[in-house]
Amino acid sequence: MAEQALLLVNLGSPASTEVADVRRYLNQFLMDPYVVDLPWPLRRLLVSMILIKRPAQSAHAYASIWWPEGSPLVVLSKQLTDAVRPYWKEGPVELAMRYGEPSIEGALVRLAGQGIRQVTLAPLYPQFAESTTTTAIEEARRVIREKRLDIKLSILQPFFDQPEYIDALVDSARPYLAQGFDHLLLSFHGLPERHLHKTDPTGAHCLKGEDCCQRAEGAVLASCYRAQCIQSAAAFAERAGLRDDQWSVSFQSRLGRAKWIEPYTETRLDELAASGVKKLMVMCPAFVSDCIETLEEIGDRGREQFIEAGGAELQLIPCLNTHERWVQALVALCRRAPLSL
Repeated sequence: MAEQALLLVNLGSPASTEVADVRRYLNQFLMDPYVVDLPWPLRRLLVSMILIKRPAQSAHAYASIWWPEGSPLVVLSKQLTDAVRPYWKEGPVELAMRYGEPSIEGALVRLAGQGIRQVTLAPLYPQFAESTTTTAIEEARRVIREKRLDIKLSILQPFFDQPEYIDALVDSARPYLAQGFDHLLLSFHGLPERHLHKTDPTGAHCLKGEDCCQRAEGAVLASCYRAQCIQSAAAFAERAGLRDDQWSVSFQSRLGRAKWIEPYTETRLDELAASGVKKLMVMCPAFVSDCIETLEEIGDRGREQFIEAGGAELQLIPCLNTHERWVQALVALCRRAPLSL
């Protein structure tokens, strides 16, 4: 039987905390039409304006969480790749980043050079969004097409509701929840609302608000990021045995002036502190590896905000990272990945 490689794909990171490297990374990221979905001239203008001040600000944030080995996201993703290898008997296991290094192009060209003709592509995003899942898949297809690689892809589907993923989340969070807490906030990465409207097959679902997302199913659920986040959170809470009043959902990491999906994490932090919550747990189920959005945005700035608003303690629950239950879950999910036509 021919070997089938596994290519894990995460978002990416600047090469260093130097402003020039951060600017280069942000330019590649923000100029992706799946991320900033504006016509090229408007996108170029907007991104150029963002790049005037943002690289220095982001460089400072990256420096505050950078590890001696490098970017936490890249380091943890490499550790995950190493942890998966013993379980994936079908062939080699590689890692790529959508932005920065190691690149998707480099990984696919290298695998093709080894004689690999079948690759399972695993975008490491539990919930579907064009700015994460779709752009990773389309970049892999671009490389195969333009480099004329004789490679067939099987693609890991969003796994927001898969039992293996939910069980891994619960297992990884259990030691922290056992310490006791007043409230658990499940903070997902945000998206501009227009991204939801674009992928809505009915043209009406995402105009109905959050309540509609709680009841979404079928084709709507398959393409609605907010609905998938809400269902991930509800499945986690049920599996963890949480009461409805013990947890809530929010969305973080807004950029620009567009309307993003709500409720906003920064708003919820103030609301929870004002309501008397003293010990707050926060987990970020849209990320499988800790990164600047978890370690700095929540672990540092979020903690500071919550305490200034009257809270006493904010405990960031780590992402799945290399948790053994997650490693096994990921391999099981990838083995079910369907062939892409």
